Amino acid sequence: MSSDEICPECNQEWDKYYKWCKPCNSKHFQNDFNNWTSGNDKIDKFIQDAQLNANRNYEVIEWIPYDRFKDVKQIGKGGFGTIHYARWIDGFIRRWDIENQQWKRYDNREVALKKFDNFVNFNDVLNEMEIHFKLYTGSGGYASIRFYGITQDPETHSYMMVLKYEKEGNLREYLKNNFNNINWKQKLYNLYNISYRLMEIHKLDIVHQDFHPGNILSTNFKNYMQISDFGLSKLIGTNPNNPKKKNIVGVLPYIAPEVLSGDEEYTKAADVYSYGIIAYEIITGFPPYPDIPHDEDLAIQICNGLRPKIPFHTPKLITRMIMRCWDARVTNRPTFTELYYELQKYWIGNKDSEIVIQIKKAEEFSANQESINTTTTTTTTPLNYKTHPQAIYTSRLLNYPKLPKPKNEENFERELEELTKSFSHITTNNDIDEF
Repeated sequence: MSSDEICPECNQEWDKYYKWCKPCNSKHFQNDFNNWTSGNDKIDKFIQDAQLNANRNYEVIEWIPYDRFKDVKQIGKGGFGTIHYARWIDGFIRRWDIENQQWKRYDNREVALKKFDNFVNFNDVLNEMEIHFKLYTGSGGYASIRFYGITQDPETHSYMMVLKYEKEGNLREYLKNNFNNINWKQKLYNLYNISYRLMEIHKLDIVHQDFHPGNILSTNFKNYMQISDFGLSKLIGTNPNNPKKKNIVGVLPYIAPEVLSGDEEYTKAADVYSYGIIAYEIITGFPPYPDIPHDEDLAIQICNGLRPKIPFHTPKLITRMIMRCWDARVTNRPTFTELYYELQKYWIGNKDSEIVIQIKKAEEFSANQESINTTTTTTTTPLNYKTHPQAIYTSRLLNYPKLPKPKNEENFERELEELTKSFSHITTNNDIDEF
């Protein structure tokens, strides 16, 4: 065994890439337990357990004193808290420095601080932290944003999650500011990438419950996206007697009709419905129902089958996929595993595949529209649309007690059946090269 495969402290095998020895590092963490506290036993235990069980540096979370942050400023507000930008002076742990007997760190890192409103139940805060951590540390396929640790606002005493700062922000703002510069190849990759993240989340039997573009973040949307805000998420089957389970919280246009009507609890299929609405937004650039109030009347219309209008020039395979996602018949919706492999097939399609042909036609249509447009706008011009003052795209409590039983619009099922029949001849072997 070569020297770089052995821990210089204990002479046992270690992770040579990260230079990480779990037994030694667990002792270093444990020796420091008496030197810090969050002031809350549950949070202390959560942090300590993560440190003792960390197999890599990215599996470590820390208690971070608030005075270790500089340049703190609010950059966003959601339904149940605020997001702040900050610089973390010390930065996150890299490895143990044997010579100096201290942690080597990646110092001066940009981070996001998620501060919870005071009315949010502490157990819900802890639940979000635990789920977020579980989804990042390998078993969740890095589906969530990196979680560095926990701090506390010294003025309000609210606990705050310390997360990686994603400089391009959320998907909604990205689409608004960049949509005219996004081609179909990137749209397809974004759909594929998001389906992978949710597939990994669902593999752990976690449902998101508040899935919308404001909770999809990135530093570079051309390369990857990660999911945030697990405040409403839960493990399926937990807390069956929770008296609050009938409360519906979220962003109205993205909530599945069976959840709105109270017909069903929130399930994996409801996350798939939300994905269908997000997919519509990715291909059009527009949020759903921007020009009308997001009120009980809209909830009634959604239960009666109202859906955003997919542009006619959209590739029909994508139209079919979106329609399947927002089908009122819950059992007809695909799973994220099915969506992932379907989109993988499209993403690596060869030049003669059906999806490539359809995308080429869609891009030709867009190019013709641009040539017809006589304005002097550039491809970097943000999308220009107005939202109704009562069109609300942040999570909130929604109580509409008398909604109709969910159904599809009159022609929905016939249109979906026709789309499905028109592509029934397509097989994997005809569409793609070898993986």
